[in-house]
Amino acid sequence: MLVVDDNKVIRQLIRVNLELEGFEVVTAADGVECLDLVHRIRPDVITLDVVMPRLGGLEAASRLRSDPRTRQVPIAVISACTPYKVDAGVSAGVDAFLAKPFDPTELVRMVHRLATGEERPSVDGRRGAGRAGTTTG
Repeated sequence: MLVVDDNKVIRQLIRVNLELEGFEVVTAADGVECLDLVHRIRPDVITLDVVMPRLGGLEAASRLRSDPRTRQVPIAVISACTPYKVDAGVSAGVDAFLAKPFDPTELVRMVHRLATGEERPSVDGRRGAGRAGTTTG
């Protein structure tokens, strides 16, 4: 797992919840750090915040999707998701969305689903893009 968020408290919250479920977690503070780490650690799932310094989550997702080495890695956005961000995320190739503040149980469920390749729910009928148990807004 690669958890990317500029907020240290949120990074730690996500990390602790996933590690308690047996996931191995590496964290990054922004999209640039994510792109630097991704080829070394080869994560099974990447979670991204949207608004971060240097390089935001949607641009990082777009770059990950354009790289043949990371094209297939599941990406989840964990952010205060507005309908615009969901649409932009779908366009960038994001697989799942979880709105902040999030329920840790939903976080674990979403990451497990992405890590195991289970069918992902759809947003607006688009295959392969979904959000875990929360609504946007």
